[in-house]
Amino acid sequence: MRARRQRKEKHHPQNQQYLQSVIEALKANPEKLNIVKTNVADYQDQQYLKKGFLLALERMEWLFEANLTIDEFCQQILADDYIGIRIRRYPLIFKGVLD
Repeated sequence: MRARRQRKEKHHPQNQQYLQSVIEALKANPEKLNIVKTNVADYQDQQYLKKGFLLALERMEWLFEANLTIDEFCQQILADDYIGIRIRRYPLIFKGVLD
């Protein structure tokens, strides 16, 4: 039996840099979390979205329902678990946070 080759994780430096700046903006101004909630609601109203994007939106709702502090919320986004990876794959969720 052949050993499976592990996939190389796709880390785009531009995405990581953008997410780091989003995390810093959220920590500096927790009210910007409302922008993220609005984005999630707006995208869920759209009819044709990729299944992966819909899963990311669902995971964001889970985080909102968990009533996490802003530090725990940011830590969960940066975590290398299923939820964090799924959310980081779609940085469009955080549109408007840096404005």
